[in-house]
Amino acid sequence: MTGPLIVGIGGTPRTVSTTERALALALRQAAAAGARTKLFGGEFLERLPHFNPGPAGPSPEQADLVAAVRGADGIILATPGYHGSLSGLVKNALDTLELTRADPRPYFHGLPVGIIITADGAQAGGTTLMAVRAIIHAMRGWPTPFGAALKASNLFDEGGEIGEAKDAAQLVLVAGQVVEFAQMRRAQSKGADQ
Repeated sequence: MTGPLIVGIGGTPRTVSTTERALALALRQAAAAGARTKLFGGEFLERLPHFNPGPAGPSPEQADLVAAVRGADGIILATPGYHGSLSGLVKNALDTLELTRADPRPYFHGLPVGIIITADGAQAGGTTLMAVRAIIHAMRGWPTPFGAALKASNLFDEGGEIGEAKDAAQLVLVAGQVVEFAQMRRAQSKGADQ
């Protein structure tokens, strides 16, 4: 049996996005714990068309995102805290998942969802974390008990390594909780099928 699929969604269009780097580090931790991973980073999110619930079919980017989430066993969302909430790019990706509303498992139904927030201010980190948790609940997902709220400035050193052990530990914890819950759900589903 292959490991659970953990899909990471987040980042910004900047080439060296702190948010995307934090998400990539969390996905590496998930892979080290036995998961398969797929990243939808800032460059992808920038190409993702604004969600329009009209009659036109999904774009190739929208179809890719939706297919990945349909096959996911867990999700990790990462967003900068902009003005006390999540970025428009990440919100558009979440809005795109409205395409799953008629699925047998719509949105994030039953999936563990880890959260990573990067912000320069503690208040922006806290309010953004609360906003993203509320969205996950609305999308029928299970936010992990721990959500990482990281100070964006100087999070990574010049060599691209995370500067503080306490920050790295937050990302390890988020990834570990998503993978652990995903593995438990898969084991439960496999037991029910026997």
